[in-house]
This record gives sequence, C-alpha cells and structure tokens, in this order.
Amino acid sequence: MRDTPRGRILSASGFTSRIGILMNAPHPAAPAERIAVIGAGRRGPGRLAAALAAALREAGFDVTGPHAREAEAPEADVVLLCVPDSAIAEAARASRGRAGRVGHVSGATTLADVDFSIHPLQTFTGTESPAAFHGIGAAIAGRTDADRQLATRLAEALGAWPFEVDDAHRAGYHAAASFASNFVLTVLDAAGRLIEASGMRPDEARELLAPLAAQSVENWRRQGADALTGPIARGDEATVARQRAAVAGTAPALAALFDELSTATRDVARRGAAGSGIDRGITDRGITNRRLGDRRAADRRATDHRTADSSAVAHSTADRSATAHSTVTRRLTDREIA
Repeated sequence: MRDTPRGRILSASGFTSRIGILMNAPHPAAPAERIAVIGAGRRGPGRLAAALAAALREAGFDVTGPHAREAEAPEADVVLLCVPDSAIAEAARASRGRAGRVGHVSGATTLADVDFSIHPLQTFTGTESPAAFHGIGAAIAGRTDADRQLATRLAEALGAWPFEVDDAHRAGYHAAASFASNFVLTVLDAAGRLIEASGMRPDEARELLAPLAAQSVENWRRQGADALTGPIARGDEATVARQRAAVAGTAPALAALFDELSTATRDVARRGAAGSGIDRGITDRGITNRRLGDRRAADRRATDHRTADSSAVAHSTADRSATAHSTVTRRLTDREIA
C-alpha cells in the first residue's frame, strides 16, 4: 500500500486498485488530447466504441469517430482501438506513425502491440449515456509510467475507478468478467426457458426473474458466498432431485448444466459455511448434519434466554434509576419553588 497525490494504491496478486476517491462522476479537468476511436464495421459503430466515444466527448476531449478499422487511420494524439482481439495487432500497426499513443480496450489482450489499455468493466449495448461509465471499474495497464498515467486520466475523466492488471493476470481477470456477465446471462436464459414451459411469455419471465437475480447479486456483493440460499444451502437433496427430474422432463438439454451448477453450488455452500463458521449441514453426500444443527440451535436458545434474563434485569435496574431520578428532580423543583 502506498499513498499518491490522487489517492491510495493497493496491490495484490497483479491487481492494483486506486481508492480514496469517489469515482461516481467525470474528473473535472479533461486533458486536451485529440482522441480517435477506431471501432466501426459494416453494421456501423461497435457497442463499446459508440458508448466510449460519446462519453469521452462529454468529458471534454476532442474525439473523432468511431472510425472504420478498414479506413486509413486518422491522425490523433491518442488512438483507442475498440476492435475484436484478433484485429488489434493489425489495427495498431496501421495507427503507428499517425498517433502519439495507441491503446486498446480489450480485457484479455496484452500490451504486445499497444502502449496502454483501458478496459471498462461493464457490459454495453451501444446506446448507453455517458453516465454508464460513472462508478464502474476500469482495468488499466501501460508500458511506461506516462502510458499508465494516460490510461488513469482517461478512466477518471469517464468517472470510472481505475485499477491495474498486469499481463500475467489479464486472461484470468477477463475470465472473471465473463463469469460475472456472460455466464450469468446464460444461466438466466436457462431459467427463462424453464419458467416459459409453464405457459409464461418470455417478457413476463424476464420481469419475474430479474428482481430475484438482482437481489442475489446485491446479497453476494454484501456477503459473498455466505449469501447463498435455497435447497442446496439447506442440504435438502430431495428437493434438488425433484428439480433435476423436472429439468430433465421439461428441457433435457439443460440437465447437464443443472448437474454442473449443482456440483459447483455445493462447493459454494461449503466455502460459505467454512468462512462464516456456520454449519449448513453440507457433506460430500449432501446430507444434513441434524444433530450438530440441533445442538447449536439449543445453544443459541439458551444464549437467547440468558440474554433476555440479563436484559430484564437491566431494564428493571434502569426503571428503578429513572424513578429515583424523577423523585430527586421533583424534590429539587419543590425546594426551588419554596
């Protein structure tokens, strides 16, 4: 950990985070660099290219684009490549000599062909307002201190929270992003398909399931693995078996996914219980350890009774003190009147 003029740096396992600054609005002093955003194809601007160009322009930069990657690279102080990972090397070569610095927005690609990178840790459709960048994380990296400072300035001007990820950890970081976004959508699609089997429309299914998913994410944000609920967390394997049979009967293609997720969720339940010191009753066979659970429940009840008794004594003492205080106050008041 070290302090800097703009906040505090925390480093661990290749990740560096800048904290101490509330990054929920654009930095007021955007530099005057001319930025060219490359990221348009046959179907128009890419999703991130469109959102990023608009947000940087709103932050006060002189922005051109999104430009098509097949076109001649524009002259600029900074070129930001919002192109597929496989096209980064070629687009970077085309931009050299026409840009002071070249950066990409890929989460998984190293700095082999560019000077810096900035990866907004968010999913985009291309229609977002600049506020979509406010308060999100942005993974940054740079070949030199000046390159890293540039990436940091861009992230802060967007209103994002910059944190460094080195090349050795980049693929793992990006895999984490896929788990938190892409794979979540896959699971929600499976949930929608199952509930639609009851005759519900897809839009109705999404409206019903979205609040559940959103609350689950919020609970995980606050509590981590200990936020897990449901039959696996309770060790209720009979219910899990009924669910599995229903999935196999309704959507057989999802049975394998259900099995894999059930196995992974049992591991989450074990880790959550171990981390919190709570025995959820999960064993290798998914059997509830009822005796231990019952004993702990009895211990908690005994503790509650002791606490209640102590509380009653405290209240009784407090009541007596309040009565005595009231009596003394009345006596003093009567004396002052006399």
